[in-house]
Amino acid sequence: MQPAEGAQIEREARSDPHERPWLFSFLIAPDAVISIGLVTGALTYLLRNEGVDPGRAASIAALIAIPHAIYFFWGPITDFWVRRRTWLVIAAAAAAIALLAAFYQPSLASSCAIGLLFLSACLGVLAVAACGGIMGALRSELNRRRAGSFYQTGSLVVGAVAVFALVSLSGHFSLRILGWVVAAMIVLPSLAAFAAPPQTLVAGRTARQTLAQIWHEFRSTFLRWEAIPYTLVVTAPCNSGAMIGLLGELARDYGVTGRQVAWINGVAGALLTAAGALAASLIPVRVRAPIAFLAAGLVNASTLAILTLAPLRPATYIVTSVLYLFSIGASYALFTAVVLEFLGGSGKSGSSRYSIINSLGNLPVVYMTWLDGRGYAHWGPRGMPAVDAIASAAVAAILLAHFVISRRYRQSKVNVN
Repeated sequence: MQPAEGAQIEREARSDPHERPWLFSFLIAPDAVISIGLVTGALTYLLRNEGVDPGRAASIAALIAIPHAIYFFWGPITDFWVRRRTWLVIAAAAAAIALLAAFYQPSLASSCAIGLLFLSACLGVLAVAACGGIMGALRSELNRRRAGSFYQTGSLVVGAVAVFALVSLSGHFSLRILGWVVAAMIVLPSLAAFAAPPQTLVAGRTARQTLAQIWHEFRSTFLRWEAIPYTLVVTAPCNSGAMIGLLGELARDYGVTGRQVAWINGVAGALLTAAGALAASLIPVRVRAPIAFLAAGLVNASTLAILTLAPLRPATYIVTSVLYLFSIGASYALFTAVVLEFLGGSGKSGSSRYSIINSLGNLPVVYMTWLDGRGYAHWGPRGMPAVDAIASAAVAAILLAHFVISRRYRQSKVNVN
């Protein structure tokens, strides 16, 4: 395994056709269907159809969302025993079975159904860990960037399709039929894993040798000075996407109708973020991932600055929402590129290290959602995007200056030698 150092980004930029980065739009589907399509999308709607109180429905959805924040505890299992692509298929099949069993319960709000949904979410996030390990093993830096873009695009599109399918079909079919639909949406895309590039099992001859190799890989990734700025980037407020879930709350202040909100924050929003994620793949590989990510953070903050300073009118809301969603989609793809650059090669512990780094990226969503809410409470509708824009721009500018200066310093040392 190569250490995740700055020199690694200078690897061969030509695309290797055998690595097929577009496959990751399918490989992430099992988690996207569960986490986006069901948990944050259709679950509360289905529960409301059963007469469940909205407060209890929100509590159930919040409970089932927990595995996505703590999966680094069990995600490392995908580094052992069988290949990561095999783990991905196994996890998808097991998650589909658990979810199907939940939909066969008399009510999704029953204790048994909630337990099965929670188990399904725990199994589904193994696909995230496996994908991270597989992406880390890609040799072409260009393909790693493209894989990150397809990974985010697939997650957003598949999640939106799952929401649409479950909500639109819920009025015509029983829960059991819906269970089969969502199970198929989980399992079928995961079969693309068999087309993923084969990866050699990495292991020592003894348990002691294997543990020594894992320790070396963790030390190469986390116990080095360069890990500090990378950690600051993945936990920074810029590009958190916290405003995605809060834009709907601002709609009334800007005079936007419910129909317009449903369109912008629904299918159109998913398409915009997906388009942004794909657009990120056009950024040249010679631009380091942290630099591209932080520059995107400044662009994203500028869209929120427009929302803060422009008149409280529907046109302001619509235009800035479009710009924000597109830029946040690009930022999501670049975030994956940052994680992969931080990770370095996969080696034996790629999924483990990816799970830890990726989980750190959930922290900004939590604290920025709270901070943005405080902005609204103290300064009204302009305060919410203003707080996000100021925090994001300030931190992004500082970190961007560090990475630009450090790169120039390294280049000057290379030229001297």
